[in-house]
Amino acid sequence: MQSTAANPVRGIVLKILSVIVFLAMSTCIKLAGDGMATGEITFYRSFFAIFPILGYLAWRGELKTAFKTKSILGQITRGFVGVVSMTFSFYGLVRLPLPDAIAINYAMPLFSVIFAAIFLKEVLRIYRITAVIIGLTGVLIISWPKLSLIEHAGSSQAALGAMALIGSAILGAIAMLLVRRLVQTEKSSTIVLYFSLTASVFSLFSIPLGWPPMTMEQQLSLVVAGFCGGLAQILMTESYRYAEVSTIAPFEYTSIVFGLIVSYFLFGDVPEPMMLLGTAIVISAGVFIIYRESKLGLERKAMRKHVTPQG
Repeated sequence: MQSTAANPVRGIVLKILSVIVFLAMSTCIKLAGDGMATGEITFYRSFFAIFPILGYLAWRGELKTAFKTKSILGQITRGFVGVVSMTFSFYGLVRLPLPDAIAINYAMPLFSVIFAAIFLKEVLRIYRITAVIIGLTGVLIISWPKLSLIEHAGSSQAALGAMALIGSAILGAIAMLLVRRLVQTEKSSTIVLYFSLTASVFSLFSIPLGWPPMTMEQQLSLVVAGFCGGLAQILMTESYRYAEVSTIAPFEYTSIVFGLIVSYFLFGDVPEPMMLLGTAIVISAGVFIIYRESKLGLERKAMRKHVTPQG
């Protein structure tokens, strides 16, 4: 998204705020999610996100046109893939320490690079290929201690959680490609709104699988989680109005720092050395890809500026 007014500091602050609010969402889900159906969590997260999004659209004067779409099938497809990704993510979140879940989720942009090459025929240069391989190696380092214990009864839940988060990252990368197609004809606000709506509807299909009764504390936590999810989406969208993607994107990785702090004080989780090593590798690969994309973007812009018009 092109910035409407260059103000990188404001953009960075909004991005960091979005990271903090997304973390608050994840924390509420982790606090409430033990023993709950994942589909139930997904419904609350999606449905109650709609309200801050509608308020935001009303504030921007876009509410009347937000529901107009040229690709209802595209919106539904993106919603279905996104809600399955979200469900896998929440399944893993309640079974792994918060920082581990955050770090594995960093694999999503790495998978998106691979899928962009496969489905969109984007050219993969040696730098990006190397960065993706290194980054996925970092994900394996984080996940392997859990995956290697899948046959042990006490650790099978952690192993399943790690596999669910990897599956979530893969599906999330596919959803990112679907969004890239949608933005060619749809407004960002329309995509965000339709995702929350379709995710809410799709999650209701999990009711026959069983939604256990919740305590008042669990209900409140999930309502807050949903509201935080919508608010964080708004803050993230606003951040890209004030600075380029290459400026904003690296601050996504501040979530691991906040996650480590929250996880230690709320859940008593002490990070393992292998988790920290893997996370450092994944972040390095992600930042390098962002740097390369920014550099290539500047080079392409410079080339267009110096091309002599034909005619």
